[in-house]
Amino acid sequence: MSSVVTIKNLQKKYGKKTVLDGIDLTFQKGEIYGLIGNNGAGKTTMLRIICGLTRATGGEVTVLSEELTSKVRIGLLIERPALFYDMTAFQNLQAKACALGIKHTKEELDALLQLVGLHDTGKKDVLKFSQGMKQRLGIAMAMIGNPDLLVLDEPINGLDPQGVLDVRNILERIHKERNITIIISSHILDELAKIATRFCILNHGKIVIDCTKEQFVKDCGDMDINEYYLQLINKT
Repeated sequence: MSSVVTIKNLQKKYGKKTVLDGIDLTFQKGEIYGLIGNNGAGKTTMLRIICGLTRATGGEVTVLSEELTSKVRIGLLIERPALFYDMTAFQNLQAKACALGIKHTKEELDALLQLVGLHDTGKKDVLKFSQGMKQRLGIAMAMIGNPDLLVLDEPINGLDPQGVLDVRNILERIHKERNITIIISSHILDELAKIATRFCILNHGKIVIDCTKEQFVKDCGDMDINEYYLQLINKT
């Protein structure tokens, strides 16, 4: 199995505050990583560094064995998707492709809308979309350019149960059909356990645990998965 992202001794400070403290981590091709941690653990900062949106204070990040210099091969949805609300879903995809300098045929963009269940929205402006529909469009936009890595920061925050299920089904389909590596940051451990193949827990800028989902569940034993998580971070 080949590595998609390799992180060595990653450090990030804001003034005197240390947000990431010597992170060593490897993301392997084809895995779905559940990145877990309380607010302030360093999850979003690490994702932003991987995507080239924030500079590290120290350490090294390589993507597909290359120094991180381009975001083209990384599809990202950090926080809420940046959408044009007075445009259709298809027009939003066109605008994103144009901004990235990527050529996509109408059929390819239609296929992305089909992938996220928005193929029947026609001339409906995004302004009239539900929150779940906007989030699904954000995922479609992140897939522009057929990236090797998909990075999602809290993709199910604020969604109702149907919206959460829709996002899960879409990510499972993307993973199955395209064998793409996915990193998902979330507070909702129970939902991550349904889709992630590997867990990485951060606390105070350090890695608490990095293991397969099966190993994590085994170590939980009879304990509730959330209780086990709290037990782990309270020890650090």
